[in-house]
Amino acid sequence: MTRTIIESKTKTTIIGFDQPFTVIGERINPTGRKILNEELERDDFSRVEADALAQVAAGAGILDINSGAVFSGKMAEDPRYADNNFVEPELMRKLVETVQAVTDCPLCIDSSVPGALEAGLAAAEGRPLLNSVTGEEERLELVLPLVKKYNVPVVAISNDDTGISEDPEVRFAVAKKIVERAADFGIPAHDIVVDPLVMPIGAMGTAGLQVFELNRRLRNELGVNTTCGASNISFGLPNRHGINNAFLPMAMATGMTSAIMNPVALPIGPKKIAAKKAEVEAAGIILPEGIDDETFVTLFGMGSTKPRAGKEMEAIRAANFLTNNDDGGAEWIRTNKVPGAETGRGGRGGGRRRRG
Repeated sequence: MTRTIIESKTKTTIIGFDQPFTVIGERINPTGRKILNEELERDDFSRVEADALAQVAAGAGILDINSGAVFSGKMAEDPRYADNNFVEPELMRKLVETVQAVTDCPLCIDSSVPGALEAGLAAAEGRPLLNSVTGEEERLELVLPLVKKYNVPVVAISNDDTGISEDPEVRFAVAKKIVERAADFGIPAHDIVVDPLVMPIGAMGTAGLQVFELNRRLRNELGVNTTCGASNISFGLPNRHGINNAFLPMAMATGMTSAIMNPVALPIGPKKIAAKKAEVEAAGIILPEGIDDETFVTLFGMGSTKPRAGKEMEAIRAANFLTNNDDGGAEWIRTNKVPGAETGRGGRGGGRRRRG
């Protein structure tokens, strides 16, 4: 069986067909996160620490660290800050050191800047995953030597100089090309984790079917592990969690072995709580005096005021159990234990009774 080994100083995560599905936490990424970007510009890494801990608690087996920040304030003072080749290497080093100080979870070093990739590899303890290489010739020549030098596995994204093809045959051919070029550098197939590229189902009705077929071919023909940006499938649609929850187990059943995703259900904020309380009071419902926010949101099925595992994690754990990658269902039972069940007070037993 193909196994891709990612390590921190003290912990190992294995991506493989015979292993539990690996969740690569995506939250440490300033792209599209204005507040995080502004904090990083001020050298404030407290949110990075909190995001790292919350993702590990929710079930992430690897933490993706992306250094793609834009420091517009510093740009005005120093034009060098307009160049990500200047910004990202130092930022990546700080991010890696910050995360390693609070958790021993293995890392995924993520950047489009080669200098940032090498800075992350140099700072990382253990054997991180590198994200990423594409089929573009220039990118292959820049990234594969780093992969070989540091002896690390790499995410291979199935696009090349022509862009992202809607034809799954083209995407498979690009993946095959990367695996073959990696072999020229002495990099084995088990250290290549292919991202076949998930298209939004709202824009392409066959997007799911394409990925499922690509998963099978990548496993059976190239013998490689796979990953994806899991939420891409539901982009632009309502109830994205519902689509993601169906997609992930189906992808797992066809050979997908990991995903880059957010494992955390974000906490309910004060604005939503205040709006719901106003709605409840308008309906004539009298709330208990002094009810705290956590009790209130739990009572009305809103979620939690604290970070917790998202619904996608529930679907993944169930699929691990159903594909026999959860030994005896231990992880499923641990994360779904009913209070009092061990003493017989957790409810009626399931299954049919045999008549006497």
